[in-house]
Amino acid sequence: MKLTVDEHSPTPPFEQLRLQVLEAVRTGAVAPGDKLPTVRRLADELGLAPNTVARAYRELEQGEVIETRGRLGSFIAATGDPTRRQAQRAAAEFAERMRALGLATDDALALVSAALGIRP
Repeated sequence: MKLTVDEHSPTPPFEQLRLQVLEAVRTGAVAPGDKLPTVRRLADELGLAPNTVARAYRELEQGEVIETRGRLGSFIAATGDPTRRQAQRAAAEFAERMRALGLATDDALALVSAALGIRP
């Protein structure tokens, strides 16, 4: 996985890194257990402050995309695609709430379609 930072982008560098790692996980470009470069090494390669890379790694770890194993380094987590997991959790919570409100399935699906901007 080759990480880059566009210095002309309005997106902060830590967020660019976070999004690239997340996309690599989603597409399968990296596999669970793959080791990431150390914070210091990646910061040196990209000309960034170590704190910038550390922030990206911290946010990826909070999102369960990577796991840090102390002195061994940071690795792609073995828990699967965190975006899909979080979406499944949100869908289950939505379904539970719709049932609690007594909404019919068709009405709940119409609400989701409208929220996603899907026209019937």
